[in-house]
Amino acid sequence: MRDRSKLTTEKRNVRSTDIDGRTTLEIVDIINAEDAVVAPAVSRQRRQMATAVDIIVEAFRRGGRLFYVGAGTSGRLGVLDASECSPTFGTRPSQVQGIIAGGRRALVRAVEGAEDSASDGALALDRRHFRPDDVLVGIAACGLTPFVRGALKRARQMRAATVFITCAPEGTKGVQVDVVINPVVGPEVVTGSTRMKAGTATKLVLNTLTTSAMIKTGKVYGNLMVDLTATNEKLRERSERIVMAVTGLSRRQAAQLLARARGMVKVAILMHQRNLTFQQARKRLKQCGESLRAAIEEVP
Repeated sequence: MRDRSKLTTEKRNVRSTDIDGRTTLEIVDIINAEDAVVAPAVSRQRRQMATAVDIIVEAFRRGGRLFYVGAGTSGRLGVLDASECSPTFGTRPSQVQGIIAGGRRALVRAVEGAEDSASDGALALDRRHFRPDDVLVGIAACGLTPFVRGALKRARQMRAATVFITCAPEGTKGVQVDVVINPVVGPEVVTGSTRMKAGTATKLVLNTLTTSAMIKTGKVYGNLMVDLTATNEKLRERSERIVMAVTGLSRRQAAQLLARARGMVKVAILMHQRNLTFQQARKRLKQCGESLRAAIEEVP
């Protein structure tokens, strides 16, 4: 498409046409008012997101992985969400991966033209050894990014599950995927600057997909991240607080229990709640599909 002016993400916002002549406070108010439409737009895609989550969970349970593919802001958001899964939920770094057009350099500096090649998108999947059991989530605010479309086409050729996230309803036409998530947030405050509302909507969607999938696969007990990887002092202290909250132990006792559990919060809690050794707790968690709730509540 040569003329993208008809795309929702490229149209001029009638509420900000004179924003350059407004006071600082008025500029802030206009931006804030536009941001207020994002959450409702994402909420209207709740069923589509739930369907996508179930697809991702099914893939995880059969050993598959989740890949995000995007360019520019969309690519950076995918890489960000993927990179945060391992410390938050204790996943393997390979389980959730982000691919951005232009590679690592594009994370901190624009790589012009990187998004314009569909074949490069397909090649990026091949280089990561993408498999039919994996899930590909393509992210393109305008819906037309060739790099993303190329990756989605390659995934479809492999009969892998595919999800497409775009903020432009026009961009959903002709896309063959399993699920389309289309939060329509309207034209941007600065015309075409999809790092704003479209980026915020995308971040909310990605948060929902991975967090929901991790909850469904036993990475959360109640609302506690019991599979976190304690890689720094903050997370080590959080591990102790989680154990304390579930078991009622003192901080000293929680720290001692975690030491016996080799720092594994989920294992430590189960050891205490069911009076098990480390090996017994690990075995029981495996038998219960890594669900701490099932491991605690079900009769052995």
